[in-house]
Amino acid sequence: MTAQPKSQEHERRPTALLVLADGSVFAGFGVGATGEALGEVCFNTAMTGYQEILTDPSYTDQLLCFTFPHLGITGTNDEDTEDETAHHAGPDSGARGVIMRAEPGDPASWRSHDSFAHWLGRRGIVGLYGIDTRALTVHIRRHGMPHGVVAHQLDGNFDIPALQAMAKNWAGLDMADLAAQVSTDSVFQGKETAWDMETGFDTAPTEGPLVVVIDYGAKSNIVRRLTTLGLRVKVVPCTMPASEILVLKPDGVLLSNGPGDPAATAKHAAPVIRDLIGADMPIFGICLGHQILALALGARTKKMDQGHHGANHPVKDLDTGKVEIVSMNHGFTVDEETLPDGVLATHISLFDGSNCGLRLKNKSVFSVQYHPEASPGPQDSFYLFDDFKAALGSAKA
Repeated sequence: MTAQPKSQEHERRPTALLVLADGSVFAGFGVGATGEALGEVCFNTAMTGYQEILTDPSYTDQLLCFTFPHLGITGTNDEDTEDETAHHAGPDSGARGVIMRAEPGDPASWRSHDSFAHWLGRRGIVGLYGIDTRALTVHIRRHGMPHGVVAHQLDGNFDIPALQAMAKNWAGLDMADLAAQVSTDSVFQGKETAWDMETGFDTAPTEGPLVVVIDYGAKSNIVRRLTTLGLRVKVVPCTMPASEILVLKPDGVLLSNGPGDPAATAKHAAPVIRDLIGADMPIFGICLGHQILALALGARTKKMDQGHHGANHPVKDLDTGKVEIVSMNHGFTVDEETLPDGVLATHISLFDGSNCGLRLKNKSVFSVQYHPEASPGPQDSFYLFDDFKAALGSAKA
């Protein structure tokens, strides 16, 4: 697709709108699927990896605004989708809508199988481009993440009052348990290792220590990081009882990322986690898994104003003083002041001081708020998977 000159762009009739619950309307042009996408509007500051970001199950029921203006140059492919572990493909998992400054460009990458614009349509994601994404980002920073609707109609006819009512009446993410919506409904094994520039994916090991990944909305690269270290992986539904998990005889359990309000998911997940801790199971939590672990241990979580979404977030390791640049995607956070005795804070965000990690004293139980598996993002935190593997061995000693 070729971007219109500004003079022509202003003369065209808008074919897409972003309508917010407060009545704000941003008019632009549609791309991808037609229809309406309802959700919470957030912004992401990453400059690369739009396919991985939009297919991250943690973005379920959200409308994603990219602050980077130019998307589409790397196209899309069949290897960079991050929700395959959930056995979902389509708008039920991942972002509902996408908001961009410029029209998606033509792909110019040897890895591209399809254009970004066409992929959005196949995926069922409603797209909007041509608005002032900087103004929208400032709006979110000042007022928090609003409820909104991205609407795309080829004829440009919209019932704006109805769209405003739709956004205003949406229940939102507070107390929404979305993990069951995106979780696998059956147990399956990790089949591939991390992608390599020369060889692509390799086959996952069939022998070695076993890690059970509880799938609250797991990204594919979490599983791949584990298998790349020589670990066997079984992904299980988020509603599986601890007794059934222990029957699998895992050497450790990973609590995955996922969407929704952690307090809602914890209603069924926290008792399972407590039982696993009681069985002296090594546990590693990521993102939503971090928040649910904190809740299981007696802490509380809270909603953030604009959340953390991007691939350039500085986090400090409180044990070593080292600063890592990490990938983040969360709209809730652990209230560090509520951590009980015996639960230690390990990492903090250098943007706002919010909690980014914890560990349980005298047990091999730890978690981080950010995404050490990247995809996209920096690889500063791959060592956490090595630490988890080491914990598997020490638990057996």
